[in-house]
Amino acid sequence: MASASRRIVCSFRQHKLFYLKSRLQYNAVPLLISRFGPCGHVEQFHPITTRFFHSSKPFYGEKVPFKLSDIGEGITEVTVKEWYVKEGDKVAQFDPICEVQSDKASVTITSRYDGIISKLHYATDDMAKVGTPLVDIEVSGSVTEPVEELQEKDAIPLGEREDESLDTLELPAEKVLTTPSVRKMASDHKINLRDVQGSGRDGRILKEDMLRHIETLRSSKSAPKAKQQAPQEQPKPVAATSQQPSPSTKSPQQVRPACPVGVDRTESIKGFKKAMAKSMTNALRIPHFGYCDEIDMTSMATLRHSLKENPMVKERGIKLSFMPFFIKAASMALQQFPVLNASVDEACENITYKASHNIGFAMDTSLGLIVPNVKNVQSLSVMDVAIELARLQELGNKGVLGTADLTGGTFTLSNIGSIGGTYAKPVIMPPEVAIGAIGRVQVLPRFNNKGEVVRASIMQVSWSADHRVIDGASMARFSNLWKAYLENPSIMILDLK
Repeated sequence: MASASRRIVCSFRQHKLFYLKSRLQYNAVPLLISRFGPCGHVEQFHPITTRFFHSSKPFYGEKVPFKLSDIGEGITEVTVKEWYVKEGDKVAQFDPICEVQSDKASVTITSRYDGIISKLHYATDDMAKVGTPLVDIEVSGSVTEPVEELQEKDAIPLGEREDESLDTLELPAEKVLTTPSVRKMASDHKINLRDVQGSGRDGRILKEDMLRHIETLRSSKSAPKAKQQAPQEQPKPVAATSQQPSPSTKSPQQVRPACPVGVDRTESIKGFKKAMAKSMTNALRIPHFGYCDEIDMTSMATLRHSLKENPMVKERGIKLSFMPFFIKAASMALQQFPVLNASVDEACENITYKASHNIGFAMDTSLGLIVPNVKNVQSLSVMDVAIELARLQELGNKGVLGTADLTGGTFTLSNIGSIGGTYAKPVIMPPEVAIGAIGRVQVLPRFNNKGEVVRASIMQVSWSADHRVIDGASMARFSNLWKAYLENPSIMILDLK
């Protein structure tokens, strides 16, 4: 009976010892543990294994690759123009990550997460492929849902503010606000943008600011040279009068130093220039048909001059050029010849007649040739077209035209005459089927209906059409109708809808 009671007590003590040992190991307390050995001997030992609490970061745990998603329009790569962050920086949602430039526009990519930038996958001016990570971000918690990247249509173009909420967007302190064309000027002249004083909104550096800074640098460099050359040129007349050259002495020939040739440089074709190269290569497969004509712009010039002096036009602050009349007259003529406002597939097996007249106009910018278009000209007035042209030209000069403004064109006019020249051979922009090039307006002598020589404002136009779907007669009739609207503005007013 006594031995049985002793076994029960020992079992109870061992149970309590196991419980106490487990709790001490769980809390990592290095206490001595006692147990009963043979013959009632008490043994003490240190626990062999202990269990500790491990501290873990409650924030920035999982690395998420921030991928460049498919932005449509067949674009497979973009150029990383500038990084706004570096590895180790903390970012919040909607903070700017980088500025990229596609074949269509320059946009700013913003963050989708709160976290820390752990890796930048591309350097400045590298080509980033669609579907590849731009950066790795250590985000809080775990991300189990698929990452949805910011597309180009959701990005924030630099210099463009269409919503009041964008005013709250704060760029990093090291970010200098300017346009890609100004950055290129700074890179060509090796100028640090932080040294240029910006006069635009929020300190934005404008093109005029950069030109003024370059002129200041040139004047500061030329001033010390002029001071150094002034003392050296004074003794020359004295030396010439004191020593007369003898007749037998031959004057030494002046040795001119060789002009520096310079170093050749090679740069990759990207951005708008790459888009132009791609479209012009596709245009070589189109059989072009050319047609040229001469237009008397005397009556239109008189009408435009009177409208420019009209107080209602001045109040709107719009510069009224000939281009709004050219575009509107083309839309009215396309109503009668819809085959010129169409598109064909690559195999030229189907032709699509476009209901909307999205007339594009070629624009020469520092980034290259771009062709934005005015949407639905058939439902706009001449003044509406002028206002839209002013908006597109302002965005184009800043280099912030969006994809919507550069795509969807159905017919194109190129006002090459604003630069110079009379006749041209325009190249069709696929998948369009026609394009016109407008020459400059010249004052030339012409005969009137009475056979008298008079002053006339003459303009030449050159058309190109896809000869697979447009015949010469259709192109000539369209040109005649467009010509009639411009030479007789009263007829144009009668047909306006």
